[in-house]
Order: sequence, then C-alpha cells, then structure tokens
Amino acid sequence: MATSTQQKQELFKTIWATAEDLRNSVDGWDFKQYVLGMLFYRFISENITNYINKLQREAGMEDFDYTTFPDEEAENAREMIVQEKGFFILPSELFCNVRAKAKNDANLNETLEAVFDHIEASAKGTDSEDDLKGLFDDIDVNSNKLGNTVPKRNETLCKILNTIGGLDLKGDYSENQIDVFGDAYEFLMTMYAGNAGKSGGEFFTPQEVSELLARITVVGKKEVNKVYDPACGSGSLLLQFAKVLGKENVRTGFFGQEINITTYNLCRINMFLHDINYEKFDIHCGDTLTEPYHWDDEPFDAIVSNPPYSTKWAGDSNPVLINDPRFAPAGVLAPKTKADLAFTMHMLSWLSTDGTAAIVEFPGVLYRGGAEQKIRKYLIDNNYVDTVIQLPANLFFGVSIATCIIVLKKSKKENKTLFIDASAEFVHEGNKNKLSPDNISHILNEYIDRKEVQHFSALVDNAAIAENDYNLSVSSYVEAEDTRPQTDIKELNERIRRIVARENELRTEIDRIVAELEEDEA
Repeated sequence: MATSTQQKQELFKTIWATAEDLRNSVDGWDFKQYVLGMLFYRFISENITNYINKLQREAGMEDFDYTTFPDEEAENAREMIVQEKGFFILPSELFCNVRAKAKNDANLNETLEAVFDHIEASAKGTDSEDDLKGLFDDIDVNSNKLGNTVPKRNETLCKILNTIGGLDLKGDYSENQIDVFGDAYEFLMTMYAGNAGKSGGEFFTPQEVSELLARITVVGKKEVNKVYDPACGSGSLLLQFAKVLGKENVRTGFFGQEINITTYNLCRINMFLHDINYEKFDIHCGDTLTEPYHWDDEPFDAIVSNPPYSTKWAGDSNPVLINDPRFAPAGVLAPKTKADLAFTMHMLSWLSTDGTAAIVEFPGVLYRGGAEQKIRKYLIDNNYVDTVIQLPANLFFGVSIATCIIVLKKSKKENKTLFIDASAEFVHEGNKNKLSPDNISHILNEYIDRKEVQHFSALVDNAAIAENDYNLSVSSYVEAEDTRPQTDIKELNERIRRIVARENELRTEIDRIVAELEEDEA
C-alpha cells in the first residue's frame, strides 16, 4: 500500500484536477458538496461490496464478486444487509458500475438521482432511516451549475465520477493510513476558505486542534462511555476520539447536533466514511441552545466543541430560558449578541461528574464584563474551570485571531486554575500557523503535570482570580517573555568610542583635502 504521504499527494492531486475541470461552472462550496458526495458514494459502494464479498468467501465462495452479481439474486440479502450496514445498494447501482457506463449514459443525471433515492429509500422504516435521510440532498445532479444543457451536466458528472474513481486507495478505507474524508475536507477548506469565509457554513476545526482537544478530555482514560459536540460541524472533533482511543473504546457512541443542514449532512457522511456504523452515532440537526436534542442521553464523559464565535441567540428575549436547568445556575443568560458562554453552560450541564469538556472559545469571553463576567464568577466560584489555554493566532480558516481553550471539570482535586500560554507553540505552513506534534505534546504535558513554567504556565488560586474581577485572560497570570535583545553597556560604549574616533579621523582627512584644494586654486 502507498505511504501516508503518497496517499495524501494522490488525494490532493485528484481533488485539484476536479477543481480545474469545474473552475468555470461550480463555485467552491458547491464543488465541495459534489466531490465529497461522490467520495461518499464510492465509499459506501466499496464498503458494502467488501462486506458481502467477505461473507461469501468465508462461506466457501472464493471467486464471489458482488459487483458482477445479478440484481435479482442480490435482493434476497437486502433485509440482512440493511440490518447490518444500515443501507443497501444493488450491484448495478454500485459506484464502479455506474462509472463504467457513465460516458455512454445519455441519462446519467437521472441514473444518479435514482441511485441516490434508492440508497436512501433502502433505510426507510428501519433503525437507520434518520441516519440516511437527506444525505444526498446537496448533490443536485440537475443543477444548471453543472452545465446549461443535460449533455453538459452529464459531461461534468462523468468527470467527477472518473476523478473520484481514479483515486488510488486500495483495500478497505478503514485500513488506510490516512483519514480520507478528513484530508479531503481539510484540503477543500484550504482551497476555498480564502474567498468563502463564514459563508462556508461553519468554522472548520483543523485536525491538529481537534486532536489536542480530544487528548485533553481523555487524559488517564482508555475508554469513555460516549462523546458529544453540541456544534459538531462536519464531525471532525468527534471523530478524533476514534483515532485517539479507537472507536471500539467509545462504548455507546458519538453524539452531536448541528444547526446548518448542509454541514449536518457532511457530518453524517463523515461518520460513515470513518466506518462508524449507524447504530454508533446519533447526529441531529437543530439549534442546540433553544432546542437541544440529547436530553435523554446526557451526561457525557467527554465533550469537545468549537462553537460559533459571538453568534446571536434568543437570550433574555425568551423568558423561559432563564429557568432552563442548563442556564439557571448562573443566574444570568449570555448576551443575545454573544452566545459563547451559553454554549459553555450547556456543555457544563451535560458533563458527567468525572468527565472533561474542552471548548475552543473567542478570547473576549475571558475578560468581557456584564453578564459574561457573572457567568465566569459562577464557573470560578464553583471550581468548574480546570485550565485556560491561549492558542496561537491564525490557526483557523477564516479566523486570524488567537483563540483559546477552556477546560471544564466537575470533580477537581484543587481549588486552582491552570493557565497555559501556548501562543508561541506553532509552526508556519503556507499562510497559516499549525500545531506540530511537538507543540501538542508540550501543551498536553504541561496540562497533565500542572507545574508552573516561567513564561509558559501559572497555577492560580481561584481566590486570586476573584480578586482580579474573574478575568481569565492568560496574559493576566503568565508573564510574557521579553524577547528584545539585551544591550551590553560596555560594548555599546566601546562602539560609540570607535565611531567617534573614526568620525574625528574623517573630519581631519576632509580638512586636509579642503586645504589642498584651496592651495591649488590659489
């Protein structure tokens, strides 16, 4: 199998080739839906083929190949396959077979539309119905963005099928050395974040930041009951637990909620692409703050999130919210124009007694006054804030500011808060900063050791934080290192002496030359 680097290069080359083909017809964010949707279609086709082939070969049919199996006979296994995989695809509707006929299929758009409808319909009336419903909605095969005429649309669709089908990743996706979907998604974000900004529908959390958050929440643990993200985006944060712990060590599964329907669809696709079966994830679309879905599932052992920064929410315009058990303990609601700490209170409420929450926050929540200061007072007075980590600037797509991480716990061993200044923990790649493996280890080791390091960390009594008006800015407690060059006074004086001496020599030489010129004129 190709190395991780080779696989990534092949992946990026394929995506770029597709982008070049679609440059004049499909903009970045629409392009993302088509490419990832087709990648998903290929994945589930190969996933179900590998599964059925394995079953048949274990039963003694060494030469069995589901891709050439008659549809009529395949129907006999539909119920069993749906029960196990959550969906069913007829052999004739597999990605490889549709792709093979695409060039000569004058009705390719209709073929694909029917295939997508059939895959979704295969789950209706079963436990996986909600997990499959609407997954292909964002792939509009009849859109004028693909071409002004049916033949032109089909030509574009054929190109996408061929480029995605040409991606050389042999064997089971689950055994690949790279995170196919994650790398594809991140590369797409890199390509289009510059002109898409917030219009992309969500802030994308880089994989190395996701890894840091996941590792923080599972320190000292080899397994957790379930993990949760109330603003889960495309699911990259949740899926880090499959890498850090192994998906089998997230016993009950992966839970999340996302308000943007396109991103919600991507999250469910992402779960499938990481071979997280439908019964192991529970992702829903909706507003977590006003219509939280998972009341019956909390509390959670591990919560990670990168919620939208300073977004608007109902706040005190909804009189019922102040009595909500998630927000009531603080005695005040987060401002209507800044929902950051509403998400924080929500996560604290749903955190298990021995659990850990790691949340990426906008830096303003650390020091702003008013209702936010009162919420910080509640968090500190009740000893819920475990650690505050200042991250480097320019880590996130579409956001150049330096964000922070707030770590919450309900069962701390000391009445102190750890502050870590990780603003210098980065390497520069392209036009973005990035956390390297060494950066992650340095931050994580300090989080675990909790030993003060000059210019890097401070362990502060909560009483001192209270005296400082509940300001949680890392710079208030960790003194920044003076990186200005130190001046040696003796050396400076000697340099001045030499400069003055040289100046005197030059003056003497100039006076001599002037005198000679005057004599010549005379």
